[in-house]
Amino acid sequence: MNILLTGSDGFVGSHLFYHLKEEHNVIGFDIKSGQDILQTEFPKDIDLVIHLAGLSGVRDSLDNPVEYWTNNVVASHRVFKQFKNGPKILYASSSTAREPWRNPYAMSKFYMETIAPHNAIGMRFTTVYGPGAREQMLIPKILKDDVSYINVDHSRDFIHVEDILTAIGFLIINKSPKKRKVIDIGTGISYNLLDILSHLNIEVKDKRMGTMFERKDNMAQIGVLSEMGWVPKTKLLDYLKENYDN
Repeated sequence: MNILLTGSDGFVGSHLFYHLKEEHNVIGFDIKSGQDILQTEFPKDIDLVIHLAGLSGVRDSLDNPVEYWTNNVVASHRVFKQFKNGPKILYASSSTAREPWRNPYAMSKFYMETIAPHNAIGMRFTTVYGPGAREQMLIPKILKDDVSYINVDHSRDFIHVEDILTAIGFLIINKSPKKRKVIDIGTGISYNLLDILSHLNIEVKDKRMGTMFERKDNMAQIGVLSEMGWVPKTKLLDYLKENYDN
C-alpha cells in the first residue's frame, strides 16, 4: 500500500512512519524536510492518506491564532481538496475540538472536522505521551522532575504513542463507521493532574485553577475503537513508575 504521511517528522508522525514502513511504502511529507503542504505538489497513486501535519498546543495558539488557522485549516483544506475523491483519509484532530470556543487551536481542529470530505475520518487524540513528546508537556516534565506548577482542577486522558499507532492500525484495516466523521483516540480513563503527582510523591507549591481557555477534562469515548477490538496497552501510572527515578 502506498501511504502518504504528512507530518512524518513530528512526534506521532515519526513513530508512525517507522511503524508502517515495515509493511507499506510510506511517503513522508514534512515541512522540516522541505515539503510545505501549502505549496508543494502531492504525490500520485496514493492508497491512503494519513494527515498529521499542523500546529499543536493550546497556549501557543492564544498568541498566534492566524498561524494556527493557516497551518491547520488552510493547509488541511488543500489536502482534503486533493484527495476528496480518492483514498481514505485519516487526519489528526484533537479532543479540544469538543469545545472549540475555548482557544484558537481547538477552533482550528473543529473547523478541520467541518470541512473534511466524506472519505475522511478525524482522529481526536487526547493527551499523547512517550519518547519524543514535547518537553513542555506534563509527562516529560514529571520525568525530568521539572514540574513548576499544576492545575488542580484539570484531568487528562493520557495515551501512550504506541497505543496511538495501534489505534491508527485498526482504522486502516477496518471500514469507516457509517455517518461517523470523527473518532476519539484515548484510553477512556482520565486522571486528575494533582493526583498523578501525589501518586509519585511529587510536591508542587504552585497549585492553580485552570483558565477558561482549556478543557477541564478530555476523557475519550472509545466505544467505536473497542468494537473494532482495539485495547490500549500502556497504563499511565505503570509507565511513570518505570520511568520516574527521583
